[in-house]
Amino acid sequence: MIEDDDELRSLLTRYLNGQGFVVREAATGSDGLALAQDELADLVVLDIMLPDINGLDVLRQLRYRTRLPVILLTARGEETDRIVGFEVGADDYIPKPCNPRELVARIQAALRRVAWDQKTDGPRTQAIGDLRIEPDARRVYQDDQPVELTATEYEILQVLISRAGSVVRKTDLMQWALGRRLTPHDRTLDMHVSNLRRKLDKGDASRIETIRGLGYSYRRPA
Repeated sequence: MIEDDDELRSLLTRYLNGQGFVVREAATGSDGLALAQDELADLVVLDIMLPDINGLDVLRQLRYRTRLPVILLTARGEETDRIVGFEVGADDYIPKPCNPRELVARIQAALRRVAWDQKTDGPRTQAIGDLRIEPDARRVYQDDQPVELTATEYEILQVLISRAGSVVRKTDLMQWALGRRLTPHDRTLDMHVSNLRRKLDKGDASRIETIRGLGYSYRRPA
């Protein structure tokens, strides 16, 4: 929990502890980076406004070193920061002041996404076109070169590839990949898909097709 508001950080930590989580706290970006980079951390809750390092810069440094799920805490109305956060590699966001129950639900959804592949009995390596997916390591390779995806981007790609050639409705993709319902004006899913296209597409035609009014479809390779 990287949050400089002592009262809010204490409130959220007490609530999360009561829900069975073990929470380590940091009031600055530099202290938070030190905590997040050891092997005991499973997820990071990160405030954008921090006294020493901007939360988005903290996120950038985290993404250089770890693939941990990151949930941003943002002030209401900071849409630009949320968009940049997704571009940098955030998995989810929740506006402040936040409902502790909602934060718990978002955390549980993110952790379920990370653990999902370990519970499947399917092939341990998947290949489609120029992509190779190794579920045990949760890694994606394109032309044998690693592609750095966030936990959420990985889940979205897995869902789309598992149904390649078919349309996946936004409502279903949101539920399966992000673990929550799609609500009006929520562009979280769209921004994650946009990031996936940016990381995977090499030519003019995108491998992830938008089906207007319905959802998305991963094009089967020719």
